[in-house]
Amino acid sequence: MAAQKNVSGSKVKKKVVNVIVHVILAILAFIWLLPIFWVILTSFRAEKGSYVTSFFPKGYTLNNYKKLFTDTSILDFPQMFKNTFIIAIFTCIIATIFVLSVAYCMSRMRFKMRKPYMNMAMILGLFPSFMSMIAVYYILKAIGLSEGSMIRVALIIVYSAGAGMQFYVAKGFFDTVPKALDEAAIIDGATRWQVFTKIVVPLSKPIIVYTIITSFMTPWLDFIFAKVICRADAKYYTVALGLWKMLEKEYIDSWYTCFAAGAVVVSIPIAILFLATQKFYVEGMSGAVKG
Repeated sequence: MAAQKNVSGSKVKKKVVNVIVHVILAILAFIWLLPIFWVILTSFRAEKGSYVTSFFPKGYTLNNYKKLFTDTSILDFPQMFKNTFIIAIFTCIIATIFVLSVAYCMSRMRFKMRKPYMNMAMILGLFPSFMSMIAVYYILKAIGLSEGSMIRVALIIVYSAGAGMQFYVAKGFFDTVPKALDEAAIIDGATRWQVFTKIVVPLSKPIIVYTIITSFMTPWLDFIFAKVICRADAKYYTVALGLWKMLEKEYIDSWYTCFAAGAVVVSIPIAILFLATQKFYVEGMSGAVKG
């Protein structure tokens, strides 16, 4: 009898705890989604200007999106979007190759300067990257990459050149892939390149997807390096600079709702990339080994 009461009491306690946890999570989710919901509503707002008295718009319109892509007299958002997309694609490819290559070498190979390099990478990672932006700009200027169409090349170099230093997460994942697989393949006559491309990479889809997404997002989110390298040349602005420009005092009254529309548009490529690759996150290495 007492045992039954204890069991029923523990079940009730468990249900109460679950309810409390779910309520807290629901509140946190609401707080997290509220700003996103507000930005979407503002992107459809009919009244212009940033000073409003109500959360919900008094009228709705698609003119904000239309103006964003058609009114290029002051702010050429389509050109900014094109610049960012080109930079993001090349940065994603180069940075992913760098990160995976360095991570595999650090995980599988043993050489004299391996530990000092890893320590150096960890120490340098403690400092924000924008500390070097002045030096980076003058180096780019010295080799002729700070003017005209070479600005895009300069931004690609800036975003991808140091990507190999961010190998720790990928290395940690590669460390979980059994080395016995590598050894068995080498015994069968496979080269290091074949081991990497045909064994390690297929088993490492989650970390590859993570690397691709983070590398793609960098040009979309960065403001500091883009501002320093592009300076006042609006033809080569990225979307981050364009959205910031819309909030300046001479533009904010007429472009504020377009800023919200731009924020929604900028999130679409990242959302598409994530939705297209999210299935790889749930693919565990154990399942792949069993197959």
